[in-house]
Amino acid sequence: MILFSNTTARVAGAILASAAMAALYARGGAAWPLGFVLLVPWLRTLDTSPTLRASLLRACLMSLAFTAAAFAWFGIALGLYAQVGAATGVALLLLAAPLFQPQFLVFAVVRHLARRRHGTIVGALAGVAAWVATEWLLPKLLGDTLGYGLYPSRLLRQGADVGGSAGLTALLLLANEGVALALVNRAGGVRAFARPLALAASLPMLLAGYGLAVLSVDPGPAGKPLRVGLIQSNIVAYERQREEKGTHAVVREVLDAHFAMSYDAVVRQHADAVLWPETAYPTTFGHPKSEAGADFDREILDIVNAAGVPFVIGTYDRDSAGEYNAAAFVQPGSGLTGFYRKTRLFPLTEYVPAWLDGPRVRRALPWSGNWRAGNGARVFPLRLGDGREIPVLPLICLDDVDSALAIDGARLGAQAILTMSNDSWFSASPLGAQLHQAAAAFRSIETRLPQFRVTTNGYSAAIDATGRVLAGTRMGERTLVIADVQVRAPGRTLMVIWGDWVGPAAGAFLATLAAWSALASLPHRAAQAQAPAGHALPAPLDAAVLPPAARLGSGLLRVIARGGLLWMCVALLLDDALRTNTLAQVRMFAACFLAPEAASWCVLFLFSAKASVANGSLVLTHDARRIAFALGDIAAVRLWRLPVPRPGMTVQLASGRRYALALDDPGALAGALAAAGGPTVERRPRALMQAYAQAGLASHRSRLDHPLVKFVLLPLALAIPAFHLHQHIAYGGAFGEFYSFGLKAYLTAFALWWAAWSIGVVLSEALLRAAVETGTLLAAWLRPARAGAIRYRLKRASHAALFLGLPAWLMVTIFRT
Repeated sequence: MILFSNTTARVAGAILASAAMAALYARGGAAWPLGFVLLVPWLRTLDTSPTLRASLLRACLMSLAFTAAAFAWFGIALGLYAQVGAATGVALLLLAAPLFQPQFLVFAVVRHLARRRHGTIVGALAGVAAWVATEWLLPKLLGDTLGYGLYPSRLLRQGADVGGSAGLTALLLLANEGVALALVNRAGGVRAFARPLALAASLPMLLAGYGLAVLSVDPGPAGKPLRVGLIQSNIVAYERQREEKGTHAVVREVLDAHFAMSYDAVVRQHADAVLWPETAYPTTFGHPKSEAGADFDREILDIVNAAGVPFVIGTYDRDSAGEYNAAAFVQPGSGLTGFYRKTRLFPLTEYVPAWLDGPRVRRALPWSGNWRAGNGARVFPLRLGDGREIPVLPLICLDDVDSALAIDGARLGAQAILTMSNDSWFSASPLGAQLHQAAAAFRSIETRLPQFRVTTNGYSAAIDATGRVLAGTRMGERTLVIADVQVRAPGRTLMVIWGDWVGPAAGAFLATLAAWSALASLPHRAAQAQAPAGHALPAPLDAAVLPPAARLGSGLLRVIARGGLLWMCVALLLDDALRTNTLAQVRMFAACFLAPEAASWCVLFLFSAKASVANGSLVLTHDARRIAFALGDIAAVRLWRLPVPRPGMTVQLASGRRYALALDDPGALAGALAAAGGPTVERRPRALMQAYAQAGLASHRSRLDHPLVKFVLLPLALAIPAFHLHQHIAYGGAFGEFYSFGLKAYLTAFALWWAAWSIGVVLSEALLRAAVETGTLLAAWLRPARAGAIRYRLKRASHAALFLGLPAWLMVTIFRT
C-alpha cells in the first residue's frame, strides 16, 4: 500500500509539474523555452507505466491537467457565453478534456505499443507521429497545437514556412523525448546521457539557424506600401444591447462609431482601404430584411463613395439556403462587389450539426446559431484609389486557425491576408484573444503573406510576412490602427507547395509501421494457426480474457458493425446518389462499421493476454501480470457455440469460477490442454451449433485472409488502374490533375479512389462472409460430418470471387470504356 501511494504521488507530481510548465508556456513571453521540456515529467511517468491501461490512465490525467492549466480561460468564456457561469463552464471543459485534447491519449497508446515492440527510438518517433497525425485527422475545437507557443521567438517561428505549426510541434515533442531519454540514461555514464541531450539541444539550434537565414534574405524590391485602417470600436454584447435598446438603436450606434473612425482613417490618416471587424454591421448587407435595413445599406454605400477607398465590412449574407457570416467588399462607385462567406464555423454558437439539430436542442441552447458555412478560400481584388489592384484573401475568426485556407489563398494569388474577428467573448480572459492572434500570425509565416487583422475589442494588428506585429492594440480599447505594410508577390514556401504535409506524413509513417509490424507477425501467427490439436503449443497464443460484461459489450459492437455493413450494401443498391458520392460513403462506413468495430477491438485489446500451457498449468500473461491454473484445477473446457466477438472457449475451474478466452484458434489451446493432462473439450448436446462451431475451427485462416492483404493491398491494386483511367478521361493524362491543381489535389483524389475501393472490398467481403456462414450453418444441419469440408470449399470460392472476380470485373469495365 505504501509503494502504491508513493507511486501515485510521483505520477501526480510529475503530471502537475508538466501542467505548471504548460500554463507558463501558454502565456507566452519569455516562457517559450519551456516548450522543449514541459512534457518531460509526464513522459517519465509513461516510461514507467507497467501496462497499456496505466499509460492510458496517465494520458487521461495529463489531458485533464493540461486543459486546466492552458485552457481554463476557454471554460470561463464558454460558461459566460452560455450564461451558465464561469465555474460551470470550466467544469464542463474539464469533463470533456480527453475529447478536447485527444492527442495525449493517442500519443500514449501508440508510444507504449511501439516501445514494447520496437524499442525506445521507434517508440518515440511513433508517439510524435501519432500526436501530429491525431491533430490533423481530428481538428481540435480551437485548432491549438504546441507549436503556437513558439510565437514569441522571432527566430524559431520562421520554421513554420517549412512544416507549419504541426512541424514545430513535432520538433518540440522530439526535444522532450530527447531530454526524457537523457534522464533515463544518466546512470549509464556521460556518453549515454549526452547523446539524447545533444539531439534535443540541436533542434532549437536548427530552428534558430533557419530563422536567421530566412530573416537575413533580402525580400527584393517592393512598390508603394498598402496602408489599411483597422477599426476597433470596442462595441460588444450586441444581443444584450438589442434587448435593452432595440435593434435599430444598436445598429445606429454601431454605424455611427464605425463611420466616425473610418472618416479619421481616410481623411486624417490617408488609409488606402478600411477594414471593419467580424459582424460589425450586425444585419444582412445587400439583402435588407426591412426598409430600415435598406436605409442603412444606402448610408454605408454613401460613406464608401464619399471616402473614395474600398471598405471590407464584417456583416451577414443570405440566400435561399440560409444566412452566412460574411465579409462584404464594397468599392467606391461600384458598390457591393462580392462576399466571402466564413468557412469554419464554431460549433453550437454559430451552427448546430444536422445530426444534433432539433427543437429540443434549440430549446436547451437558446444561444445556438444557424449560420451556414462557406465553400472555402476566395481571393478578391482590392482596387485602390491610386489605380493599384491588390489581390487579398479574407478570413473570418476561426478561419485563421486553418492552414489550408491560407495556403489555398496563396495558391490563388493573394498578396495579403485580411482577417476579421469578434473576440469579445474573451473579454474576461484576454489570454484567449492573445493566443488567437498568435495562431493567426502563423498563417502569415507559412505563406509569407502580410496580414491586417481587426477585431471588435482587441487584439487588432498589422502583421508582416515574418509574423512580427508592426502596429497593434490592447484588449478593451476603442482605437484606430494604421500601418503601412509592404505587399509583393511572395515566394512559394514549402507549405504553399506541399500544403499542410506534416500530419499526412505522420499518418503515412504510422501506417507503414503498422504494416511492417503486421507482416513481421505473420510467421508467428502462422505457427499459432498450424498448431496441431492435441500437441504442445509452439508459441503462446494471442487471447483476450473477457469478463461477461466485456464479452457482451464487445460482441454487441461487433454485431452492430457487421450488421452495418449489410445495411450499407442494401443502401448502396437502393440509392443511386449514394453510389456516386464517395465522401458520403466514407462517412456512412465510418459511422456504421469503423466506429463500432474499433470500439469492439479496443475492448478486446484492453483485456488481451498471452495463453500458454507450461509446467502442468494454463498460463495467462498480460504485460507484468501472470495468472496460472494447475491443470488439475480445471474442471471443464467448452468451446463457444457462437464465435462472438471472435471464436473462443470457456475454462471452468473446480471452484466454479469461469474464464472466457477469445482467441483465433481455441481448438489448438484445448488440444494442448488435453495433451498435457487437462480435461478434454466438453461436447454440447445441441448438435447443430456444435457442428457449426467445429466446422469454423477446422478451417484455418490462409494468408489471403490477413487484413493487410485483403483490405489494403487488394483495394490498392484495384484503385491504381481505375484512378489512372480516370486521370486520362478527366484530365488528358496520367498526371493531369497534378499539373492542373497540384500535388495535394492529386493525392487527395487518389486517396478518395482508394477509399472507395476499400469500402467496396469490405462490403464484398461482408456479403461473401454472410454466404459462407449461411452455407456452413446449412451444412451443419443437413450433413454435420462434412460441415468442415464444405466450409473449406466455400472459403476457397469466396477467395476466388474476391481476388479474381473484382479484378476481372474492373478489367471488363475498363475495356468497355
